[in-house]
Formats: sequence, structure tokens, C-alpha cells
Amino acid sequence: MSAPIIEKIPSAGTNTDTKKVFVKTYGCQMNVYDSQRMADALAKDGYVETSSMDDADMVLLNTCHIREKAAEKVYSEIGRIRMVREEKRANGGDLMIGVAGCVAQAEGKEIIKRAPAVDFVIGPTTYHRLGEVVAKAKTGKKVVETEYAVEDKFEHLPAPAKKVMMSRGVTSFLTVQEGCDKFCTFCVVPYTRGSEVSRPVSQIMDEAKRLVDAGVREITLLGQNVNAWHGAGGDDREWGLGELLYKLAEIDGLKRLRYVTSHPRDMDDALIEAHRDLSMLMPYLHLPVQSGSDKILKAMNRKHTGDDYRKLIDRIRSARPDIALSGDFIVGFPGETDEDFEDTMQIVRDVTHAAAYSFKYSTRPGTPGADMPNQVPEDVKSERLQRLQALLTQQQKDFMQSLVGKNMDVLIEKPGREAGQIVGRSPWLQPVICHESVGEVGDIVNVKISQVMVNSLVSDTIATKLGQ
Repeated sequence: MSAPIIEKIPSAGTNTDTKKVFVKTYGCQMNVYDSQRMADALAKDGYVETSSMDDADMVLLNTCHIREKAAEKVYSEIGRIRMVREEKRANGGDLMIGVAGCVAQAEGKEIIKRAPAVDFVIGPTTYHRLGEVVAKAKTGKKVVETEYAVEDKFEHLPAPAKKVMMSRGVTSFLTVQEGCDKFCTFCVVPYTRGSEVSRPVSQIMDEAKRLVDAGVREITLLGQNVNAWHGAGGDDREWGLGELLYKLAEIDGLKRLRYVTSHPRDMDDALIEAHRDLSMLMPYLHLPVQSGSDKILKAMNRKHTGDDYRKLIDRIRSARPDIALSGDFIVGFPGETDEDFEDTMQIVRDVTHAAAYSFKYSTRPGTPGADMPNQVPEDVKSERLQRLQALLTQQQKDFMQSLVGKNMDVLIEKPGREAGQIVGRSPWLQPVICHESVGEVGDIVNVKISQVMVNSLVSDTIATKLGQ
């Protein structure tokens, strides 16, 4: 998935008679979606979300295992939560502590052993069982639920209440695919999320329609390898992601579609044609290449070459000339030489990116890369990353600057930080700061960009409200 984020889910209720859960989310967009669905699962047992740990009856950490020292950060956070619980108990209260997500899946019983304050551990494929796990934990039993579920968890998850969906805003994530069968040698996802599983078309359409009925205007389809989605279409055959996008585009009231994260090997003709044909499919594509060196790509088990990637980008841009690219890059993979790194710099120059995420390689226990010879020294990795990020940052600045003076459609998402401001989202994902007079949350307005900030755009005060 793309850049790591840490997000707290906002309060969805203020009833002091109900139980409250504070959910802290680490990692990718899929974890944000998972946190919402776990909150939905807990809602049937009387829990509402709170933005304050001090008000909570339960703290649930939804963890990520992608970045370096991810598990240690979780244990450190558990230590802080334990002190909050001790204070609550001293005042006659209590606090249940749960760990979910990929660290939970990877560490399992070790979490209970190292952090006995934790009441339950639940993996990302079993959170539809969260209510049962919590009930067992309330009896005083330490519960670890990390076996891969045989049943379809999405079929067993309760649909959120309409008012809850409305409180989450006019954009929404929707997971359509989980797991990965690619086994890139640097990645833990196949071990923490399991093999690829695709949700059926009917299930996805039902959830999408509920979201739109609750006021959602833009949906981002999620998957560890989303363009490998191949779900049952209800007509005795499997559909691909391109066909699914065409079907979703028929939903009345849905105005924008996106998807993330993709693998170059699964970018087929039908998906490229969807970019050509569907104006509501936003012209922004996150398509990680990871390295520009064929030798390193082979060692990573990516099964594409640098030139394969270049040719693919040419085909995509031919179909959708205004598309902007985002990607992931890893520097210092075992065996990477100066020449290999220069190949990565060259592919960045050739492709150009509107945004990108770049990291130093760090070993993940249990992955093939961890045991490879010729590990690159840390100081070399740091120097290479600095050079790569300077190039990527300049490309991002150039892309942002190219939008000044242009008109674009912006979906208004929320009030701004300053009085009189509202904030929207460009087709290429940048925040756009607008004057409140241009429209209301949920409107799509056409504005002219007048200024570039560090990570956002500023529009003038004149806008045309598009047909809603």
C-alpha cells in the first residue's frame, strides 16, 4: 500500500450511557477501512467511537507491520495505554486493551507474553469475530484470534448505520481485495494478510450503493494488490477490475472513483481502457515500480523489468494523457550497487511522478530478503535515499506548479483550518484550499488554481458549481 499514516477515528456519538471505543490506526488506507468496519462490528454490542482515550472503555490498536520496528512501536504504545488503565482503575473505572491488524497476525501469542496488559489479539482476516473475542476477554481470559478465517468475513460483518456512514464524510474507502500471491522478497503482506481473496461483485455493489445513499461522492477501491481483483460477477464468470469499475460507474450519485494499490503485472487492457472511457475514474494512478534495476527487480521477485514498466506507462498515458503517476521506491535492497541505484534514478527521470513514497530497505523477519547476502551499509542507503527524494520532491513541485492557472473540478470535503475556508480534493489527490463561497461539502466545483502551497493548492474565489 501507499504512504503510512496514523489516524484516530473521530467520535460517532456522545451518549454517556454507552460504552466507548478508541481506535488508533497505523499504516495504509486498508487499515483505515478495517478500523471503521471493526467499529461497525462493535456497534452491535453497544460501543460508539470516541476521539479521546481518556473517555474510552476500550482501546483498540489496529497495527501495521510494513515499516521498520513496527512491533516495537506497538509495544511502546501498549505501555502508555497500561498507565492510562492504571489511573482509571485507581478511580474506579477500567479499560480493555486490544491489538488488531498485521502486527497482531505476525506476533500472535507473543504480544500477550510480552505485554500481559493486553486483553485480546485479533488478526486482520478475523475481525468479523471481534464481538465474540471481546465477550471472551471480558471473562478474564486472554484471547488470541489469528487463525485465517475459512468463512467470508465480509458476509458476517454488520452494515454500519446510515448516520455513522454520513459522519465519515463524502469520500470513502471500500476494500474489494485482500492478501497477495506475489511474494516480493522484501514484503510481509503474504504472511500477515494471507493469499489473494476477491469479494464478489454483488457484495461490492451493495456496499457501494449504501455509501452513496449516505452521501458519499467518491469511492476508493482498496486491495493489497487491487488490480489483481477477480470477483464472481453473478453471470458464471469472474470479472476483472476494469469491468467492475464500469459497473460501479453506473451508480446514480457516485461522482468519482479511484483504486489503490496496483502491481504492474496486473495492469491489463480492460483496466487501461477504463481509464480511457470513464471520466469519473480519476486521472491518478499509484503503480509502484520499486527499483529501476533489472537485477534488483529480479532479486525482489517483481517479475517485470524497467523497460516493461516504461512501456506500460506509455500505454496508460496514451489512453489517458492527463494521468499523473505515483509510486513506491526502495533503495539499498541487498546487492544494490551504485549502477543499480542509478538505474532507479533514471526510471524516475523517464517516468516523472506527481507524488511518490521512498524508503530505505529494512529487513523483515521471515522474508527472503532478510537472509540475502550483500546487505547494503546503512550510510550508503541513507545517502541514496536523500538523492532519490530530492529528485522526487522536485518532480512533485514541478507537477504542482504546472497546475497554476488551470481550471479543475474539485470535490469539497471539509471545512478549512482558517475561518472562511473550505478544503476540496483535486483529481490528482492534492488538497485544494477554497473560499467558502464556492460551495458546500459534497459539491463538485470547477475552480482556477492561483497558488501552490507546500502540499496543497489554492483556488481563486470564483467557481462554477457542476451538475450534482
